[in-house]
Amino acid sequence: MGEDRRLAAVVALAQGMAAAHGSREAWRAAAAGACRALGGSFAALSVWERELGRLRVLVNVGELAEGEEEFPEDEAYPVHQFAEITEFLHEQWAGGGEPDAWVETAEGPAAGRPGYCHQRVAALRRRGRGCCVVAPIVLHGRAWGELYVARPAGEAVFGRGDADFATVLASVVAAGLAQAERLEEVRRLAFTDSLTGLANRRAVDVRLEQAIERHRRDDVVVSLVVCDLNGLKRVNDTHGHAAGDRLLERFGSVLSLCGAMLPGALAARLGGDEFCLLAVGPPADQVVKAANELCRRAAELELGDGVACGVASTEDPIGPVRSARRLFRLADAAQYRAKAERAARPVVAGRAGPDDPVVRLADEPSREAGGERRRFRGRHAP
Repeated sequence: MGEDRRLAAVVALAQGMAAAHGSREAWRAAAAGACRALGGSFAALSVWERELGRLRVLVNVGELAEGEEEFPEDEAYPVHQFAEITEFLHEQWAGGGEPDAWVETAEGPAAGRPGYCHQRVAALRRRGRGCCVVAPIVLHGRAWGELYVARPAGEAVFGRGDADFATVLASVVAAGLAQAERLEEVRRLAFTDSLTGLANRRAVDVRLEQAIERHRRDDVVVSLVVCDLNGLKRVNDTHGHAAGDRLLERFGSVLSLCGAMLPGALAARLGGDEFCLLAVGPPADQVVKAANELCRRAAELELGDGVACGVASTEDPIGPVRSARRLFRLADAAQYRAKAERAARPVVAGRAGPDDPVVRLADEPSREAGGERRRFRGRHAP
Protein backbone atom coordinates (compact mmCIF):
# COMPACT_ATOMS: atom_id res chain seq x y z
CA MET A 1 0.00 0.00 0.00
CA GLY A 2 1.38 3.40 -0.98
CA GLU A 3 2.01 6.21 1.47
CA ASP A 4 -0.98 8.23 0.22
CA ARG A 5 -3.34 5.29 0.63
CA ARG A 6 -2.00 4.57 4.09
CA LEU A 7 -2.43 8.19 5.11
CA ALA A 8 -6.00 8.11 3.81
CA ALA A 9 -6.63 4.90 5.77
CA VAL A 10 -5.32 6.51 8.97
CA VAL A 11 -7.56 9.54 8.44
CA ALA A 12 -10.58 7.31 7.75
CA LEU A 13 -9.92 5.32 10.93
CA ALA A 14 -9.64 8.45 13.04
CA GLN A 15 -12.80 9.96 11.51
CA GLY A 16 -14.74 6.73 12.01
CA MET A 17 -13.90 6.62 15.70
CA ALA A 18 -14.60 10.34 16.13
CA ALA A 19 -18.09 9.89 14.63
CA ALA A 20 -18.94 6.97 16.94
CA HIS A 21 -21.68 7.34 19.52
CA GLY A 22 -20.66 5.39 22.59
CA SER A 23 -17.91 2.91 23.36
CA ARG A 24 -19.26 -0.03 21.38
CA GLU A 25 -19.44 2.00 18.19
CA ALA A 26 -15.91 3.28 18.82
CA TRP A 27 -14.63 -0.30 19.26
CA ARG A 28 -16.31 -1.40 16.06
CA ALA A 29 -15.00 1.60 14.13
CA ALA A 30 -11.46 0.92 15.39
CA ALA A 31 -11.46 -2.74 14.41
CA ALA A 32 -13.19 -2.19 11.06
CA GLY A 33 -10.94 0.73 10.15
CA ALA A 34 -7.78 -1.22 10.96
CA CYS A 35 -9.06 -4.25 9.06
CA ARG A 36 -9.60 -2.16 5.91
CA ALA A 37 -6.31 -0.29 6.31
CA LEU A 38 -4.30 -3.52 6.53
CA GLY A 39 -6.24 -5.41 3.90
CA GLY A 40 -7.42 -8.01 6.38
CA SER A 41 -10.52 -10.19 6.36
CA PHE A 42 -11.04 -10.17 10.12
CA ALA A 43 -10.14 -7.91 13.03
CA ALA A 44 -10.65 -7.86 16.78
CA LEU A 45 -10.12 -5.35 19.55
CA SER A 46 -9.34 -6.72 23.01
CA VAL A 47 -8.81 -5.15 26.42
CA TRP A 48 -6.42 -6.33 29.11
CA GLU A 49 -8.35 -6.83 32.35
CA ARG A 50 -5.53 -6.71 34.87
CA GLU A 51 -7.63 -7.63 37.88
CA LEU A 52 -8.79 -10.83 36.16
CA GLY A 53 -5.52 -11.61 34.40
CA ARG A 54 -7.15 -12.00 31.02
CA LEU A 55 -7.43 -10.50 27.56
CA ARG A 56 -11.15 -9.96 26.83
CA VAL A 57 -12.42 -9.52 23.28
CA LEU A 58 -14.59 -6.42 22.93
CA VAL A 59 -15.51 -6.70 19.26
CA ASN A 60 -14.98 -8.95 16.24
CA VAL A 61 -15.54 -7.62 12.71
CA GLY A 62 -15.22 -8.97 9.17
CA GLU A 63 -15.47 -12.66 8.24
CA LEU A 64 -16.37 -14.33 11.53
CA ALA A 65 -15.53 -17.98 12.09
CA GLU A 66 -17.88 -20.42 13.75
CA GLY A 67 -18.47 -19.44 17.36
CA GLU A 68 -17.28 -15.85 16.94
CA GLU A 69 -19.70 -13.00 17.68
CA GLU A 70 -19.50 -9.30 16.88
CA PHE A 71 -19.83 -8.28 20.53
CA PRO A 72 -19.01 -11.46 22.49
CA GLU A 73 -20.23 -11.77 26.04
CA ASP A 74 -17.51 -14.04 27.36
CA GLU A 75 -14.67 -14.44 24.83
CA ALA A 76 -11.53 -14.05 26.91
CA TYR A 77 -8.08 -15.59 27.09
CA PRO A 78 -5.79 -15.96 30.12
CA VAL A 79 -2.85 -13.60 29.78
CA HIS A 80 -0.37 -16.29 30.80
CA GLN A 81 -1.15 -18.18 27.59
CA PHE A 82 0.41 -15.43 25.49
CA ALA A 83 4.15 -14.95 25.73
CA GLU A 84 4.01 -11.48 24.18
CA ILE A 85 1.61 -10.28 26.87
CA THR A 86 4.10 -11.21 29.56
CA GLU A 87 6.86 -9.50 27.59
CA PHE A 88 5.10 -6.33 26.43
CA LEU A 89 1.94 -5.62 28.40
CA HIS A 90 3.21 -4.39 31.75
CA GLU A 91 3.01 -1.09 33.58
CA GLN A 92 6.04 0.58 31.96
CA TRP A 93 7.55 -0.45 28.66
CA ALA A 94 10.96 -2.02 29.21
CA GLY A 95 13.61 -0.12 27.30
CA GLY A 96 11.33 2.89 26.75
CA GLY A 97 9.26 3.81 23.72
CA GLU A 98 6.13 2.20 22.38
CA PRO A 99 5.85 -1.54 21.75
CA ASP A 100 5.98 -2.67 18.13
CA ALA A 101 3.46 -4.83 16.35
CA TRP A 102 4.42 -8.27 15.05
CA VAL A 103 3.19 -10.85 12.57
CA GLU A 104 2.40 -14.50 13.14
CA THR A 105 1.40 -17.14 10.61
CA ALA A 106 -0.29 -20.51 10.81
CA GLU A 107 3.26 -21.89 10.81
CA GLY A 108 4.65 -19.59 13.53
CA PRO A 109 6.24 -16.11 13.84
CA ALA A 110 6.95 -14.12 10.69
CA ALA A 111 7.88 -10.50 11.41
CA GLY A 112 8.30 -8.21 14.38
CA ARG A 113 9.38 -9.26 17.87
CA PRO A 114 7.16 -12.17 18.88
CA GLY A 115 7.96 -15.39 20.52
CA TYR A 116 6.28 -18.51 19.20
CA CYS A 117 2.70 -18.42 20.52
CA HIS A 118 1.13 -21.85 20.24
CA GLN A 119 -2.36 -20.57 21.12
CA ARG A 120 -2.40 -17.95 18.37
CA VAL A 121 -1.02 -20.35 15.78
CA ALA A 122 -3.58 -22.98 16.74
CA ALA A 123 -6.37 -20.40 16.54
CA LEU A 124 -5.27 -19.31 13.05
CA ARG A 125 -5.35 -22.89 11.81
CA ARG A 126 -8.64 -23.70 13.50
CA ARG A 127 -10.37 -20.68 11.96
CA GLY A 128 -8.95 -21.01 8.47
CA ARG A 129 -6.71 -17.96 8.70
CA GLY A 130 -3.20 -17.83 7.36
CA CYS A 131 -1.63 -14.96 9.26
CA CYS A 132 -2.28 -12.14 11.70
CA VAL A 133 -0.69 -8.92 12.80
CA VAL A 134 -0.91 -8.03 16.50
CA ALA A 135 -0.42 -4.48 17.77
CA PRO A 136 -0.40 -3.63 21.50
CA ILE A 137 -2.46 -0.55 22.40
CA VAL A 138 -1.14 1.93 24.96
CA LEU A 139 -3.58 4.31 26.66
CA HIS A 140 -2.62 6.91 29.26
CA GLY A 141 0.90 5.49 29.35
CA ARG A 142 -0.26 1.99 30.28
CA ALA A 143 -0.99 -1.20 28.38
CA TRP A 144 -4.67 -1.16 27.45
CA GLY A 145 -5.04 -4.15 25.15
CA GLU A 146 -4.39 -5.14 21.57
CA LEU A 147 -5.49 -4.76 17.98
CA TYR A 148 -5.57 -8.00 15.96
CA VAL A 149 -6.02 -8.23 12.18
CA ALA A 150 -5.97 -11.48 10.18
CA ARG A 151 -6.03 -12.69 6.58
CA PRO A 152 -7.39 -16.00 5.23
CA ALA A 153 -5.15 -18.95 4.48
CA GLY A 154 -3.72 -18.70 0.99
CA GLU A 155 -3.51 -14.90 0.88
CA ALA A 156 -0.30 -12.88 1.11
CA VAL A 157 1.34 -12.96 4.54
CA PHE A 158 1.69 -9.68 6.39
CA GLY A 159 5.21 -8.25 6.13
CA ARG A 160 7.46 -6.01 8.22
CA GLY A 161 5.90 -2.91 6.62
CA ASP A 162 2.44 -4.11 7.65
CA ALA A 163 3.61 -4.59 11.23
CA ASP A 164 5.06 -1.07 11.30
CA PHE A 165 1.81 0.31 9.89
CA ALA A 166 -0.20 -1.64 12.48
CA THR A 167 1.86 0.08 15.20
CA VAL A 168 0.78 3.44 13.77
CA LEU A 169 -2.85 2.30 13.57
CA ALA A 170 -2.73 1.17 17.21
CA SER A 171 -1.63 4.67 18.20
CA VAL A 172 -4.55 6.17 16.26
CA VAL A 173 -6.91 3.71 17.94
CA ALA A 174 -5.52 4.69 21.35
CA ALA A 175 -6.19 8.37 20.61
CA GLY A 176 -9.73 7.50 19.51
CA LEU A 177 -10.35 5.45 22.64
CA ALA A 178 -9.14 8.33 24.81
CA GLN A 179 -11.56 10.68 23.05
CA ALA A 180 -14.40 8.16 23.45
CA GLU A 181 -13.64 7.94 27.18
CA ARG A 182 -13.80 11.72 27.50
CA LEU A 183 -17.11 11.85 25.65
CA GLU A 184 -18.52 9.07 27.82
CA GLU A 185 -17.50 11.05 30.90
CA VAL A 186 -19.16 14.19 29.51
CA ARG A 187 -22.34 12.23 28.80
CA ARG A 188 -22.23 10.71 32.27
CA LEU A 189 -21.88 14.12 33.89
CA ALA A 190 -24.67 15.53 31.73
CA PHE A 191 -27.08 12.88 33.02
CA THR A 192 -25.89 12.61 36.64
CA ASP A 193 -26.75 14.59 39.75
CA SER A 194 -23.43 15.80 41.15
CA LEU A 195 -24.44 15.62 44.84
CA THR A 196 -26.04 12.18 45.06
CA GLY A 197 -24.54 10.41 42.05
CA LEU A 198 -28.06 9.45 40.92
CA ALA A 199 -29.47 10.20 37.49
CA ASN A 200 -30.75 13.75 36.99
CA ARG A 201 -33.96 15.20 35.53
CA ARG A 202 -32.51 15.20 32.00
CA ALA A 203 -31.84 11.45 32.24
CA VAL A 204 -35.36 10.82 33.52
CA ASP A 205 -36.92 12.80 30.67
CA VAL A 206 -35.00 10.82 28.07
CA ARG A 207 -35.63 7.42 29.67
CA LEU A 208 -39.31 8.13 30.33
CA GLU A 209 -39.95 9.13 26.71
CA GLN A 210 -38.35 5.87 25.59
CA ALA A 211 -40.35 3.89 28.13
CA ILE A 212 -43.68 5.39 27.06
CA GLU A 213 -42.84 4.62 23.44
CA ARG A 214 -42.31 0.97 24.46
CA HIS A 215 -45.60 1.05 26.35
CA ARG A 216 -47.47 2.34 23.30
CA ARG A 217 -45.78 -0.17 21.01
CA ASP A 218 -45.58 -3.31 23.18
CA ASP A 219 -47.86 -2.55 26.15
CA VAL A 220 -44.90 -2.73 28.54
CA VAL A 221 -45.77 -1.65 32.09
CA VAL A 222 -44.21 1.72 32.98
CA SER A 223 -44.32 3.00 36.55
CA LEU A 224 -43.10 6.24 38.07
CA VAL A 225 -42.53 6.93 41.77
CA VAL A 226 -42.16 10.62 42.64
CA CYS A 227 -40.86 11.54 46.09
CA ASP A 228 -40.59 14.78 48.06
CA LEU A 229 -38.15 14.60 50.97
CA ASN A 230 -39.82 16.19 53.98
CA GLY A 231 -38.04 18.55 56.34
CA LEU A 232 -35.09 19.57 54.17
CA LYS A 233 -35.68 23.31 54.68
CA ARG A 234 -35.85 22.83 58.44
CA VAL A 235 -32.58 20.88 58.40
CA ASN A 236 -30.90 23.57 56.29
CA ASP A 237 -32.16 26.36 58.54
CA THR A 238 -31.36 24.58 61.80
CA HIS A 239 -28.22 22.59 61.08
CA GLY A 240 -26.82 24.24 57.97
CA HIS A 241 -26.68 23.29 54.30
CA ALA A 242 -23.90 20.76 54.84
CA ALA A 243 -26.29 18.75 57.01
CA GLY A 244 -28.99 19.19 54.37
CA ASP A 245 -26.64 17.84 51.72
CA ARG A 246 -25.88 14.83 53.91
CA LEU A 247 -29.59 14.16 54.26
CA LEU A 248 -30.02 14.34 50.47
CA GLU A 249 -27.09 11.96 49.97
CA ARG A 250 -28.42 9.49 52.52
CA PHE A 251 -31.88 9.54 51.03
CA GLY A 252 -30.32 9.06 47.60
CA SER A 253 -28.66 5.90 48.92
CA VAL A 254 -31.97 4.68 50.33
CA LEU A 255 -33.68 5.39 47.00
CA SER A 256 -31.00 3.47 45.14
CA LEU A 257 -31.33 0.55 47.54
CA CYS A 258 -35.10 0.37 47.13
CA GLY A 259 -34.78 0.83 43.38
CA ALA A 260 -32.67 -2.34 43.32
CA MET A 261 -35.87 -4.21 44.19
CA LEU A 262 -37.05 -3.37 40.67
CA PRO A 263 -34.83 -4.82 37.91
CA GLY A 264 -33.47 -2.05 35.69
CA ALA A 265 -35.14 0.79 37.61
CA LEU A 266 -33.68 4.29 37.27
CA ALA A 267 -33.16 6.19 40.53
CA ALA A 268 -32.92 9.94 40.06
CA ARG A 269 -32.89 13.30 41.79
CA LEU A 270 -35.18 15.69 39.95
CA GLY A 271 -33.83 18.72 41.80
CA GLY A 272 -33.97 20.22 45.28
CA ASP A 273 -35.74 17.78 47.58
CA GLU A 274 -37.51 15.84 44.81
CA PHE A 275 -36.54 12.36 43.64
CA CYS A 276 -38.05 9.60 41.54
CA LEU A 277 -37.85 5.95 40.53
CA LEU A 278 -38.68 4.91 36.97
CA ALA A 279 -39.44 1.22 36.47
CA VAL A 280 -40.08 -0.39 33.09
CA GLY A 281 -41.42 -3.94 33.13
CA PRO A 282 -42.12 -4.86 36.78
CA PRO A 283 -45.82 -5.10 37.73
CA ALA A 284 -47.41 -2.16 39.52
CA ASP A 285 -47.79 -4.05 42.82
CA GLN A 286 -44.05 -4.73 42.88
CA VAL A 287 -43.37 -1.02 42.36
CA VAL A 288 -45.78 -0.09 45.16
CA LYS A 289 -44.02 -2.59 47.43
CA ALA A 290 -40.68 -0.90 46.70
CA ALA A 291 -42.27 2.51 47.33
CA ASN A 292 -43.60 1.28 50.69
CA GLU A 293 -40.11 0.15 51.65
CA LEU A 294 -38.78 3.53 50.57
CA CYS A 295 -41.22 5.33 52.86
CA ARG A 296 -40.33 3.04 55.77
CA ARG A 297 -36.60 3.54 55.39
CA ALA A 298 -36.90 7.30 54.80
CA ALA A 299 -38.81 7.65 58.07
CA GLU A 300 -35.81 6.17 59.89
CA LEU A 301 -33.30 8.68 58.51
CA GLU A 302 -31.68 10.93 61.06
CA LEU A 303 -32.74 14.63 60.85
CA GLY A 304 -35.34 14.15 58.10
CA ASP A 305 -39.13 13.89 58.44
CA GLY A 306 -39.73 11.02 56.06
CA VAL A 307 -40.89 11.32 52.48
CA ALA A 308 -44.11 12.07 50.59
CA CYS A 309 -44.40 9.44 47.87
CA GLY A 310 -46.71 9.16 44.85
CA VAL A 311 -46.94 6.31 42.36
CA ALA A 312 -48.43 6.16 38.88
CA SER A 313 -48.38 3.02 36.74
CA THR A 314 -49.78 2.23 33.33
CA GLU A 315 -51.03 -1.07 34.83
CA ASP A 316 -53.45 0.76 37.14
CA PRO A 317 -56.86 2.24 36.13
CA ILE A 318 -55.62 5.71 35.20
CA GLY A 319 -56.79 5.80 31.61
CA PRO A 320 -54.61 5.75 28.47
CA VAL A 321 -51.04 6.98 28.91
CA ARG A 322 -49.92 8.29 25.54
CA SER A 323 -47.27 10.70 26.77
CA ALA A 324 -44.51 10.88 29.35
CA ARG A 325 -46.03 14.16 30.55
CA ARG A 326 -49.28 12.51 31.62
CA LEU A 327 -47.58 9.79 33.66
CA PHE A 328 -45.42 12.46 35.30
CA ARG A 329 -48.52 14.54 36.15
CA LEU A 330 -50.21 11.51 37.67
CA ALA A 331 -47.24 10.59 39.85
CA ASP A 332 -46.80 14.22 40.85
CA ALA A 333 -50.48 14.53 41.76
CA ALA A 334 -50.24 11.37 43.88
CA GLN A 335 -47.15 12.73 45.61
CA TYR A 336 -48.90 16.05 46.25
CA ARG A 337 -51.81 14.25 47.88
CA ALA A 338 -49.45 12.17 50.01
CA LYS A 339 -47.74 15.34 51.21
CA ALA A 340 -51.01 17.14 51.92
CA GLU A 341 -52.28 14.16 53.94
CA ARG A 342 -48.89 13.58 55.64
CA ALA A 343 -49.26 9.97 54.48
CA ALA A 344 -46.75 7.47 55.83
CA ARG A 345 -47.31 5.24 52.81
CA PRO A 346 -47.31 6.00 49.09
CA VAL A 347 -50.45 7.28 47.39
CA VAL A 348 -51.11 5.37 44.17
CA ALA A 349 -52.93 7.02 41.27
CA GLY A 350 -56.07 5.23 40.13
CA ARG A 351 -56.64 3.07 43.21
CA ALA A 352 -59.25 5.23 44.97
CA GLY A 353 -62.17 4.18 42.79
CA PRO A 354 -63.83 5.45 39.59
CA ASP A 355 -63.64 9.09 40.66
CA ASP A 356 -60.05 8.99 41.88
CA PRO A 357 -59.12 12.52 43.06
CA VAL A 358 -55.50 12.04 42.00
CA VAL A 359 -56.51 11.29 38.41
CA ARG A 360 -58.92 14.24 38.42
CA LEU A 361 -56.22 16.58 39.68
CA ALA A 362 -53.67 15.35 37.15
CA ASP A 363 -56.09 15.71 34.26
CA GLU A 364 -57.40 19.20 35.04
CA PRO A 365 -57.44 21.26 31.80
CA SER A 366 -55.23 23.94 33.35
CA ARG A 367 -52.48 21.37 33.69
CA GLU A 368 -52.16 21.07 29.90
CA ALA A 369 -50.88 24.62 29.66
CA GLY A 370 -47.47 23.50 30.85
CA GLY A 371 -45.43 23.56 34.04
CA GLU A 372 -46.50 20.13 35.24
CA ARG A 373 -44.26 20.45 38.29
CA ARG A 374 -44.70 23.20 40.88
CA ARG A 375 -48.28 23.92 39.70
CA PHE A 376 -49.61 21.76 42.55
CA ARG A 377 -47.70 23.65 45.21
CA GLY A 378 -49.65 26.16 47.28
CA ARG A 379 -53.02 24.63 46.46
CA HIS A 380 -55.35 22.75 48.76
CA ALA A 381 -55.67 19.00 48.36
CA PRO A 382 -58.86 17.97 46.56
